[in-house]
Amino acid sequence: MSNWPLLSIITFLPAVGALFIMMTRGDAQTIKHNARAVALWTTFITFGLSLMLWDGFDRTTADFQFVEFSPWIGETIGYRMGVDGISVLFVLLTTLLMPICILASWDTIDKQIKEYMIAFLLLETFMIGVFCALDLILFYLFFEAGLIPMFLIIGIWGGKRRIYSAFKFFLFTLLGSVLMLLAMLAMYTQSGTTEIPALMQQAFDPGLQKWLWLAFFASFAVKMPMWPVHTWLPDAHVEAPTAGSVILAGVLLKMGGYGFLRFSLPMFPMASEFFAPLVFGLSIVAVIYTSLVALMQDDMKKLIAYSSVAHMGFVTIGIFTFNTQGIEGGIFQMLSHGIVAAALFLCVGVVYDRMHTRLIARYGGLVNRMPMYAFTFMVFILAGVGLPATSGFVGEFLTIVGAYQANTWVAFLMATGLVLGAAYSLWLYRRVIFGELTKPELKEILDLSPREILIFAPLVLLTLSFGVYPGPVLEIMHVSVDNLIAQHQAALAAFSEVSSKPIEGVQTVVQGLSQSRGKI
Repeated sequence: MSNWPLLSIITFLPAVGALFIMMTRGDAQTIKHNARAVALWTTFITFGLSLMLWDGFDRTTADFQFVEFSPWIGETIGYRMGVDGISVLFVLLTTLLMPICILASWDTIDKQIKEYMIAFLLLETFMIGVFCALDLILFYLFFEAGLIPMFLIIGIWGGKRRIYSAFKFFLFTLLGSVLMLLAMLAMYTQSGTTEIPALMQQAFDPGLQKWLWLAFFASFAVKMPMWPVHTWLPDAHVEAPTAGSVILAGVLLKMGGYGFLRFSLPMFPMASEFFAPLVFGLSIVAVIYTSLVALMQDDMKKLIAYSSVAHMGFVTIGIFTFNTQGIEGGIFQMLSHGIVAAALFLCVGVVYDRMHTRLIARYGGLVNRMPMYAFTFMVFILAGVGLPATSGFVGEFLTIVGAYQANTWVAFLMATGLVLGAAYSLWLYRRVIFGELTKPELKEILDLSPREILIFAPLVLLTLSFGVYPGPVLEIMHVSVDNLIAQHQAALAAFSEVSSKPIEGVQTVVQGLSQSRGKI
């Protein structure tokens, strides 16, 4: 299958499934059954095809692989697709979580099921497209298009305040993306190309880099989200259906971190170095402040939502340490959080489907009636805390090591976030799982069903296996991360060398950067 357009097939197969569901006819029961079945099989097949990327990926090169190109708009904008050691991991994460989302929605969504499945399949196409696009305009279209199905998922199938939360999510993310579009237009004007690999070798004027960096930062910071533009996330998580929260925490938040790795660091190296203290400051506030806020929550979903902001603070610190441990730790933390946070929201969904409440005070003593659920919930709580032998430990440990190399105080303040994270996570688990089963409404609650066991089994397995043996994941990203760091250091060295000589004008600086970065 080496000659197949594998990335295009993986990207657009869910959209084909959505089109098939759209054309289904019959009575209401037949449409429901067919919509569920088509969505499930489509996502399973897409995941199976994505495993071919893992199997056929060359781990010895930092080049983009499985590259596809076709002329699209004029002579400049083309349909370019490809993955490297960083983006391939996020494609696999996306395709893994989508069939789990469909299974999680199997019995819980009972209205407008046809439209619900169409929205999720289209969302999968747009998310995969973000991680595969190698053209600025194509990336932007996928990045923005994903807002529409997520807006509908929250606004139609969400809770009581779904309309408010959906519009808040949409407006926050759209505003930042408009600034990113303006930056893309400026980049095209300066370079004459929209090809991302070419722009990664382009040396922009150091002054212009700061403005471009800030414009991209406005979009990626909202998407992650970073403090103080994080306020849309708790509302969106609380009101979204369970599967919506899973995909929001598992994949959509990772687009911000991926954007920093794909655009900010390689294209604006001097600006990234200049603004790194700002990123550290905002991230530390996120780690400590949102952890304290999580301690005060009485809603399980909102507590996990605030914990996501804190964990993303670890990611941004790791990325902007500009060293191997920090960046690899940030990427690993994104992957681990994508699995663990998704599983925690699924755990909340299990008890919500039975009791129709997410208030912590309404639970207690569930271990007496739900031992399998208690064990499953414990695995993901401990992974969120960063217990050794879980995936959460690997990402957090590497990011702290990388931060320590960059700034000792940043690493120390990050460590306080670990303590606070253990406090709110174990507090939640104790209140919900342990204690006497005194509430009458809980005495007949049922343990995990076979469908729910099928949902949690792969997530438990991945959480533990990545914690014990993270080597394959680190191996596939290592060469790409090293290349990213080499590009960054070469650009800084070129700027330092040229700026130390008597020069006239900024053009000499730009030429020196271009020559140095062209050798990478």
